[in-house]
Amino acid sequence: MSAAAFEKRYVYRTKNLRRLRVPRQTQCVFLKEDGCSVHIAKPLQCRTFPFWPDLVDDKQEWNKTAKWCPGIGKGPLVNIEKARAIAQTMRDADPLGCR
Repeated sequence: MSAAAFEKRYVYRTKNLRRLRVPRQTQCVFLKEDGCSVHIAKPLQCRTFPFWPDLVDDKQEWNKTAKWCPGIGKGPLVNIEKARAIAQTMRDADPLGCR
């Protein structure tokens, strides 16, 4: 698949960024049983998930996401300051799109 065809099918643009199209409350089409199938080129929104600003800053949103996200609550506990720092990278990359 060409880069242009991939972008047309899987990407939308904001003013400053390109983001993957992922319907709300569903898993990414690139997330397979054994993990991310595009790991080598994983975009920022994927590298930082689930530590997105709207989730880190809102316990209710975090808990809502935890109901469908298979990774939340698994593995080693992440310190809240580290989670906030990861969320900040998302804010820095897209200051208009993040709260």
